[in-house]
Amino acid sequence: MISLFDRRSSPMAEAEDIDRDGLLGHHSIRANANQDSGGGSGGKSISLGQLFKRVGDAHSGGGVAENDVYASPEHYVLELDEFAAGGGAGDHLASRPVPFVLAFTDLSYSVKKNRKLSLFRGNGLAVDPAAGLPPLEAISRTKTILNSISGEAREGEIFAVLGASGSGKSTLIDALANRIVRESLQGSITLNGEKLEGRLLKVISAYVMQDDLLYPMLTVEETLMFSAEFRLPRSLSASKKKSRVQALIDQLGLRSAAKTIIGDEIHRGVSGGERRRVSIGIDIIHDPIILFLDEPTSGLDSTSAFMVVKVLQRIAHSGSIVIMSVHQPSYRILCLLDRLLFLSRGQTVYSGPPDGLHRFFADFGHPIPDNENPTEFALDLIRESEGTPDGAKPLVDFNKSRQNTQLALTTAEESSVSLKDAISASISRGKLVSGATERTTSASSVQKHANPFWIEMAVLTKRSFTNTKRMPELFAIRLGAVLVTGFILATIFWRLDNSPKGVQERLGFFAIAMSTMFYTCADALPVFLQERNIFMRETAYNAYRRSSYVLSHAIVGFPPLILLSIAFSLTTFFAVGLAGGTQGFFFFVLIVLASFWAGSGFVTFLSGVVTHVMLGYTVVVAILAYFLLFSGFFITRDRIHDYWIWFHYMSLVKYPYEAVMQNEFDDPHKCFARGVQMFDNTPLGGLPDAMKLNVLKSMSNSLGVNITGTTCITTGTDILKQQSITQLDKWDCLWVTVAWGFLFRFLFYISLLLGSRNKRR
Repeated sequence: MISLFDRRSSPMAEAEDIDRDGLLGHHSIRANANQDSGGGSGGKSISLGQLFKRVGDAHSGGGVAENDVYASPEHYVLELDEFAAGGGAGDHLASRPVPFVLAFTDLSYSVKKNRKLSLFRGNGLAVDPAAGLPPLEAISRTKTILNSISGEAREGEIFAVLGASGSGKSTLIDALANRIVRESLQGSITLNGEKLEGRLLKVISAYVMQDDLLYPMLTVEETLMFSAEFRLPRSLSASKKKSRVQALIDQLGLRSAAKTIIGDEIHRGVSGGERRRVSIGIDIIHDPIILFLDEPTSGLDSTSAFMVVKVLQRIAHSGSIVIMSVHQPSYRILCLLDRLLFLSRGQTVYSGPPDGLHRFFADFGHPIPDNENPTEFALDLIRESEGTPDGAKPLVDFNKSRQNTQLALTTAEESSVSLKDAISASISRGKLVSGATERTTSASSVQKHANPFWIEMAVLTKRSFTNTKRMPELFAIRLGAVLVTGFILATIFWRLDNSPKGVQERLGFFAIAMSTMFYTCADALPVFLQERNIFMRETAYNAYRRSSYVLSHAIVGFPPLILLSIAFSLTTFFAVGLAGGTQGFFFFVLIVLASFWAGSGFVTFLSGVVTHVMLGYTVVVAILAYFLLFSGFFITRDRIHDYWIWFHYMSLVKYPYEAVMQNEFDDPHKCFARGVQMFDNTPLGGLPDAMKLNVLKSMSNSLGVNITGTTCITTGTDILKQQSITQLDKWDCLWVTVAWGFLFRFLFYISLLLGSRNKRR
């Protein structure tokens, strides 16, 4: 009996055990004795999916209840006697051919840098005497990022790319991970000698970004569980998904932090090293065959960085290819790496195992001193060479000459296992690759997503609700802002009468209230901007569809809008003294809700187009001001010039403004100006009432109509005609406002389709 995963009491304890097991002789031990250098389960070269399958069988057969998947990790025990019977795990590894070999040959990538022209002589450009213009090559310069990079990475090994900042490490990782447009990348990338198609690579691989992009209020266990819901197929039962998550928590060494939230700058959560391991975990939940990592140890202390690489070693030994970039590894980390590729300004300086560094630099004439970190020596020498006129060219040429002499040996060691057989064997061993089956051999036979649309939407909705409900202060602030705005408007426009002045005050209240609904939606702008990088990472490898995200985003954001609409309506409707009674109140709630819906959709769409928060706020405020200007309040529709009338119909404020106007004034029997009130807001308004009555009598005699002090002069219908609100009724305005909300969310979806391509050009 052995434990499924090697559990230590602390990272320091594991580090000490590794040192005692002989880290300094890591590579020689592997080469000569075929033993595990980590002292844990990493040496057992069987897939994590296979281990998980055995755990599931042992779990169901051991009489443990299905709902006890969150029990202590000690119950993950399995029999591996069949591996011990035939010798050690190392013998098993040595007798098995390497099934996966990722090879890349002559990878080159260049970008064009456009140089600005100057009208002055000091621009430094040579001028063509014939044309009087600078030559074309001086205007458009090409910078080579990668220059004929070749190498190979094998299953069960960690392939590390090293180099100084700007050497091309991240670019090479992106090139191998299909994050660079193929037309811009020269060279070939093959898996087991066959061209690797982009769609197939998305299914069998994972990419871990340098930044930890996680939801702050989810626990470690919840984060991994949601990732399992996305990446693992629906055919896998919920209990097996939970068991997979528990096994992964043990593999990552996160058992003690499983119930701790991720945290952010405000909320205290897990440590930096634990956060990095969670980032790795969410991308390996489906047990990928190839794992790419962009500087996974960046920003971590020595022990945390070592723990991360130790986890990567376990992942490699479980049957995966691990390819990572690293800036300057410590000696302990170096002993965990299997193959190194040093870059200098896009060129290969050294390619080979870590234990070959001493001989390489000794043959080059710069032997590595005793007791010095070989990688630090190599990087320092590369930096010094880059400062010389020839740069690192001597090192590059020396490496090429050595590689040419070893070409025959390298060719002889290449795997003879085809890609079809390797993938089938990997899945049959229990790999949980999402969307793949044992018949997966090409991009045409791969499902793009692991789960159907409705499951993705349900999981996304649950995750967002879980994250937002743990930050109630955000909704409380938004509700407080709406209540304060409503209170101010209610006290300013308190109990308006039905006089002509009351009519003008009502018009002002409606215009300000409806435009305020849109302005208060601006807080939705940073929501997607904060989630953008998470969205980009998850959709890059088809965790879910973009349409699922858009609909989930709308579902999660709708319930708060209902509460805000009711709160604002209760605060203002009765205090201002609006008409319509109960029916009028409910319609007022609906149109306020529709305004929130359209406004949040508009801001959400802008968040998909504008990538900076401050720029987004500027655009939102400016456009909403234009909407208010053309709404029909400041200038009526019949007074707007033809060349601006289109903006009037584009105004989001127009439709809710006209809807509440009709809700208030669409009554031909309700009078808003009687007799002498017709003189209000005119120079005659200051005359005595007796004189006003005499004027009315004179007008009656002239017009032949009896006009007294109580005669109705202006009805609600007359007010609507004066404001040119005659084209749509209030329900039409309501439906148009709702339609705007749907339209902007569709445009948000289009912006995600066009703007979320994770590839360089």
